[in-house]
Amino acid sequence: MIQIYHVSKFFGANEALSELNLRVRKGEFVFITGPSGAGKTTLLRLIFGAGEPTRGQILINGINLSRISRSKLDLLRRKMGFVFQDFKLLNSRTVSQNVSLALEVAGDRRSLIRKKTHQILRAVGLESKEQSFPLQLSGGEQQRVAIARAIVNEPLILLADEPTGNLDPDITREIMILFRSINLRGTTVIVATHNKELLKNTDQRIVILNRGKIIE
Repeated sequence: MIQIYHVSKFFGANEALSELNLRVRKGEFVFITGPSGAGKTTLLRLIFGAGEPTRGQILINGINLSRISRSKLDLLRRKMGFVFQDFKLLNSRTVSQNVSLALEVAGDRRSLIRKKTHQILRAVGLESKEQSFPLQLSGGEQQRVAIARAIVNEPLILLADEPTGNLDPDITREIMILFRSINLRGTTVIVATHNKELLKNTDQRIVILNRGKIIE
């Protein structure tokens, strides 16, 4: 599903990633962990196609991200969902409008957009909040909206960057259960986190980064 070969990424003189090699199988659930500045966010952004490696190659389903056109990259990114730590919701839009935006961009019919949006909000327990605005929600509810937005298109890959960083332990457990249920439906899930509590009892694969290198 995801193949990373000898990937390095420089920002000026700073090497954020160094000679990374990693494979993630279809339907796998992988944690990427390491201290702040280890390269977790940079790695996820490169997988998402929001930037190019300085050296090396990244393949998604056999497609080399460095060798496809911008239009084809945009189409590929529609098959991927991205959940951010700071949610990145549009405060001027309702919960329903935030989630349906991805479907509107994809050009789905209005009736299908309404149906899919309602279904996914019900799946994350927010069907009663469809007409609320993000600032009227708790942090945990906002994160669930962000997750709903990321998965409403039924992506092949879900990337999450510190998705529980601002949440309390109870909400964190709820969010991780939600990610696991998404994974069990066939979506490949990669979660970047420095939260050691998330990793204590997991049976998922853990990749440890430090200074841009995989150390374990």
